[in-house]
Amino acid sequence: MTCLLDTHFIIWITREARRLRSFKWLNHCEPWGVSAISLLEIQILAEGGRIGTRLPQLTEAIIADPRFVVDDVSLVTLTQKALTLGRTRDPFDRLICAHSLVRRVPLCSSDADIQENHKLLVPEIRT
Repeated sequence: MTCLLDTHFIIWITREARRLRSFKWLNHCEPWGVSAISLLEIQILAEGGRIGTRLPQLTEAIIADPRFVVDDVSLVTLTQKALTLGRTRDPFDRLICAHSLVRRVPLCSSDADIQENHKLLVPEIRT
């Protein structure tokens, strides 16, 4: 695992979204790390109608896809690290950033707030 994907990248990849064309370097980072927190966020986004997807098929597909590695980090460890990150009120962003820091793996996120404040990003994300 060379990077940890933020939830929106996971959704874009599984949907083969056109916006991925802006991130041609992304395939060189396979296999991509996925936080279990992102799987929960996808579920909540789908339940709230923010994304249209079939659950639990999407989660099962992500877990089975060899391009993804679901990285299992203790929730206690993630929470302890997340408590030190005070810049966002979004619990998913905070936990995913914590996951990146705990594993010392760069985060791949196009979120402007994360790009401005997170210490460990995939270098190419800023280009």
